[in-house]
Amino acid sequence: MRYAVLGTGEVGRTLGGRLVALGHEVTLGSRTKDNPVALDWARQAGGRAAAGTFAEAAAAAEVVVNAVGGRVALSALEAAGAQHLDGKVLIDVSNPLAFEEGQARLSPVESDSVAEQIQRAFPHARVVKTLNTVNCQVMVDPGRVPGEHVLFVCGEDAEAKEQVTALLGEFGWPAGRVLDLGGIREARAVEMWLPLWLSLFRAFGHADFNLELRRAR
Repeated sequence: MRYAVLGTGEVGRTLGGRLVALGHEVTLGSRTKDNPVALDWARQAGGRAAAGTFAEAAAAAEVVVNAVGGRVALSALEAAGAQHLDGKVLIDVSNPLAFEEGQARLSPVESDSVAEQIQRAFPHARVVKTLNTVNCQVMVDPGRVPGEHVLFVCGEDAEAKEQVTALLGEFGWPAGRVLDLGGIREARAVEMWLPLWLSLFRAFGHADFNLELRRAR
């Protein structure tokens, strides 16, 4: 598959590197064609890796991964171009996090979500929210955390969610541990998990943790 990973931060580089290792072609997208971080990543990642603008990455891709921060996701995707997103699976791994006066806060929260904003702005994209509830290293290597811990997917397109679940399986997440929460509105709940994730990170002193759910039969 050909993937566009939008965002040159640790999340984008980690996801892109894992996709390349799995045999996929990946273009790491940024706002400028000569972004030194993206160019260096492409050199190190090997022959199936490339760097380009958001638009170049999305145009070449079959699947687009939004790995920029939630606060700038819409502007990044606008730069990618709606014509390069139409009909494609768009995986949103972002969180609407900002730090103000040293405190973490979310916006939007409760009455909206980044994933819903993306789906409204790009109605012909097939948006699936997932992976935002774990650290990027755990995203691509769930074995870092013991136990039957889980991921979530949500979105309006059932076939897109199946395709994303298959990709998560390539990362090492068994299908039985990927829980479909329903439509894109459910992204509100998984985005609101982030403040508790940050509290647990401070308490544990590391990011190798996740949720394991137990339920009565």
